[in-house]
Amino acid sequence: MARTPSSMVELGSRAADFRLPDVVTGTIVTRDRAAGPKGLLAMFICRHCPFVKHVQDELAKLGRDYERSGVGMVAISANDESGFPEDGPEKLAEMSRELGFTFPYLFDESQDVARAYDAQCTPDFFLYDSRGKLVYRGQLDDSRPGNEIPVTGKDLRAALDALVAGGPISPHQRPSIGCNIKWRRN
Repeated sequence: MARTPSSMVELGSRAADFRLPDVVTGTIVTRDRAAGPKGLLAMFICRHCPFVKHVQDELAKLGRDYERSGVGMVAISANDESGFPEDGPEKLAEMSRELGFTFPYLFDESQDVARAYDAQCTPDFFLYDSRGKLVYRGQLDDSRPGNEIPVTGKDLRAALDALVAGGPISPHQRPSIGCNIKWRRN
């Protein structure tokens, strides 16, 4: 199992625009439509990655817990489905339904959005404030497959809670670790 860290994009960076299809509804979702009045959480995930499988129940719980918080959420899969058919739109839609995701699950077929966000791994998290400025990027929590630390979402939840409350978010953030994004070979 490869362990790729997130790139730790500079705090204050702007959220890149996107226009991607929701794998469940087929609706096109844009950054501005996805964002809530308090901000936006963009989560780069996929179906096959053991790191995502390890935290997927917590991701579904995050969606339910913060559904009315004013922070919009989206999951985005950018993996090359030709090499990883489990990460194609139909299988992603099954995943969303099975886990009860309350947020749109988007498919970035061109991989342009993942590149614009400098997403490197699955899972990779980017939290933006109401002005579209990056306030958190990094890990969900300290849990990894096989390390016996419970999945709690504590790091991302602390950032979300601070953003919702209008308080400061600690700049001391640890990178997410996961499978590398499966880039298409040209």
